[in-house]
Amino acid sequence: MAALTLTNVNDPRSTLASLITSAHHLTRIAARATGDQTSPAVWRTLSILAADGPMRLGELAAASRVAQPTMSKLVQNLAADDLIRRIADVDDSRAWLIATTAKGERALEQWRDRLADAAAPFFAGLSDAEQRTLHEAAAIVSHRVSATEAAA
Repeated sequence: MAALTLTNVNDPRSTLASLITSAHHLTRIAARATGDQTSPAVWRTLSILAADGPMRLGELAAASRVAQPTMSKLVQNLAADDLIRRIADVDDSRAWLIATTAKGERALEQWRDRLADAAAPFFAGLSDAEQRTLHEAAAIVSHRVSATEAAA
């Protein structure tokens, strides 16, 4: 895959497009390097629940951008593996919320550690200034995404 060319440092859309595309590519490469055969949908679902807290099946399907029947099957499998649990929705006694379990949170943390280990070689040899820049960029993205989600 060819690297995206940043055509204009003053064009934030170009920078963001490159950041999003590169982050996605890095995630795919790192995931392959781990050798883990777990579906990315599992990690995406656990990540959504860890970040956003318990939610109804339909909300979880929408957040994960999959059809509700697909999410139903995924939730069934995750529950069988004790990675998620169903809890009663206090706002609607007929509904259930899906939440992570402690085992699911540990599995997600371990997955993220394996991804970071697999991605680390791409960043070996960064200068101290480059390392600081990368750290600051990650902090900016995290802050902006968190602020946007909090406002939603």
